This record gives sequence, structure tokens and C-alpha cells, in this order.
Amino acid sequence: MNTTPAAEAPFQILAVDDEPELRQLLAEYFGRHGFAVRHASDAAAARQLIAQAVPQLAILDINMPGENGLSLARWLREAHPQVGLIMLTTAGESVDRIVGLELGADDYIPKPFELRELLARVRALQRRLAAPPAAAVPAEEPTRRVRFGPCTLDLDQRRLFGPEGHEIEISAAEYDLLALFARHPNRPLNRDQIMEQAHNRGWDVFDRSIDLRVMRLRRKIERNPDKPEVLKTVRNVGYVYVPTAA
Repeated sequence: MNTTPAAEAPFQILAVDDEPELRQLLAEYFGRHGFAVRHASDAAAARQLIAQAVPQLAILDINMPGENGLSLARWLREAHPQVGLIMLTTAGESVDRIVGLELGADDYIPKPFELRELLARVRALQRRLAAPPAAAVPAEEPTRRVRFGPCTLDLDQRRLFGPEGHEIEISAAEYDLLALFARHPNRPLNRDQIMEQAHNRGWDVFDRSIDLRVMRLRRKIERNPDKPEVLKTVRNVGYVYVPTAA
């Protein structure tokens, strides 16, 4: 009797871009590296493909005719929050980049880009999406649940729960940020430390992504996001997580 285990299913990517040459190039390139790639020319076609099968990661061009990538990203983040999101943006369009991060995108890459760099970004996000809980928090942690104000972060399930026990949707990047703060309570962390430890890649020194992610998290965990008590700003330094009593 043949007991050879079945091959692991390839990682599923959806590429959405109105340039047919780029779509074909991404499909061929990532296909050679073991990924399963479907592609769509616009948001409408992308929605049809997602209805058939939800991808594990989506690469979305921001500037497309009709519904743009930002609108599609907003819908995808709300409908399928577990999907990784990488946004493609024309170099210099900082406003679109910031809006994309506010919507919950995990990463962005400006056009034109090197395929090897995009591959590295995809693999980094793939590892974050699939990382076991032990990779996020040291084994010696005394608890696997951490309170963030009225909310609770479950480190084993990588999920955030509200005060009534309902789940609050968070992206992989938002979980990484909360897990980092959980490992360093009452310790101010500057932006360089956060970028290095929570994102595992270099960032532009003027990039506002950390501030935007903290702002998004405050909306989810703070009783009053305008007067944060859990994720506090440390002037001229960065941020500090202040645990609260049960």
C-alpha cells in the first residue's frame, strides 16, 4: 500500500492589475517559485475570483480603471481579514500609500519594482501569516492571554477579543505589533525598534506606517482613542504599552 504523503498545497496568490504584461509576468515568476497565482484585470473580475476561492494573499494595484485598488482592499479587509494584502503604487504617491496602510494593508511596494524584492516581501508576509504562536512570544511568557484595556489578545489563537467576548478583526501586521507590545510592557519603544522587531524589514525613515497602525489599534482597543490609556505616546521617543488591571 502506498503511504506517500500528499504534497502540500501551494500558497495561493491573487494579483490584480490592469496591465496584462505585468499580470502574466507575476503569474509566471511566482509560479516558478512554487506559488499558485490567479490574476484579474480589475476589481470586478477580482471579486468573481475571490467568490470562487479566497486567496491567502492579494497583490493589488492602487490605480486601476473603475473601482480602484484602495476600494477593493477595503472590501477585502472587511470580508476576508485573514488575507494578506500588498499594495502596488506608483513611486512618490505617498498619500495613496498612507491610505492603503490605514485600510489595513500589510505592505506596499512602489512601481517600478524588482521581482526579487516583491518575492521577498511576499515570502516575509507568508511567514507572518503562517507563523505558529510560539514564534511571536517566548515560551517563558507567564500567560497566553494579554489584556489591552477592555480587550484581550489571545497569543495562541492570534486573535483579539472585545470586552463582551466578541472577536475584533485584526490584520497580521496589527497582531505582530500587539504581540511586540505584549512582550515589552511598560517599556517605551522607539519607531526603529518597532519597525525592526514587528516588521522584519527596513522602512523609510519618513514612513508613517507605524503611527498609522497604532492609530488603527487605538480605535479597536482604547475606550477613548483620542485619550489613549493603553498604547500611549512617549514624546520624542515612540510608544509604550501600559497594562491595565482586570
